[in-house]
Amino acid sequence: MSDTQELELMLVQKNTEPQAAPLDAGASPFRTVVDPAMRYRLKKALLDLIDNHDDSLANYVANGQLALDSYKEYIELFARCLRETMETKEGVSYLIKSCGFDMPTDDVNLYPDWRWKSEGPGA
Repeated sequence: MSDTQELELMLVQKNTEPQAAPLDAGASPFRTVVDPAMRYRLKKALLDLIDNHDDSLANYVANGQLALDSYKEYIELFARCLRETMETKEGVSYLIKSCGFDMPTDDVNLYPDWRWKSEGPGA
């Protein structure tokens, strides 16, 4: 009996989603973090969210609803939009659902605890 696990490499082609799907968001935190299919879905969801915020800000400026004095101000407003979205259960729920998990928005924890191991950062 072997204590080693078999690892499978997964090639991800641009604009195609890997086929492996995570089964349970609360299952193995280690496996969830390193699962290539889940990481791909999370990156895609974040890029879609970024594009949506960028398009919205551009429309507000183009329609004369928002005034910008500099690229610096645009970046600050852009960062504020992303932060405000991710501070909500709906924003985090969007990411969770985009990664293939079916979880009620009310179950989202906006303040998860860091559970560092004794040899980890800050020990």
